[in-house]
Amino acid sequence: MDQKVKLMQVIHIALVIGVSLIYFVLGNVMNNFFNFNEFNISSVPFLTIPIIAVFAGNFMFKNVIKTIKKEASLQHKLVTYQTASIIRWAILEGASMIILLIKPDLILIGICLIFYMAFLRPTKEKIIQDLQLKTSDFK
Repeated sequence: MDQKVKLMQVIHIALVIGVSLIYFVLGNVMNNFFNFNEFNISSVPFLTIPIIAVFAGNFMFKNVIKTIKKEASLQHKLVTYQTASIIRWAILEGASMIILLIKPDLILIGICLIFYMAFLRPTKEKIIQDLQLKTSDFK
């Protein structure tokens, strides 16, 4: 089962590194990082994108996790957990890309989403907690 955790970690780090590279290449991060001159009232609706993404990602993650039956095998639980995690990461990645492409002035908000996505790194302890497993169940 440790192989499954490592696979999830590889998928996660690939997504985080990929979106980070896109930000540095397309976003001209160094030029726009501290450029708040363009922020005005028309930027406010775009601030809802990351908020919606965080809540929607967590909502989808929890709903997929709820579909797991207690009698299911550990392998099935881990596959479902992986699917739920990928859905959450994709929502966050999509929101950060929308911000970069539609409103590059808010690049700092997109970078915050990337940091949050990096914080969601799957570990054995998080998986045990999220799936409400016993440590002895995770072999």
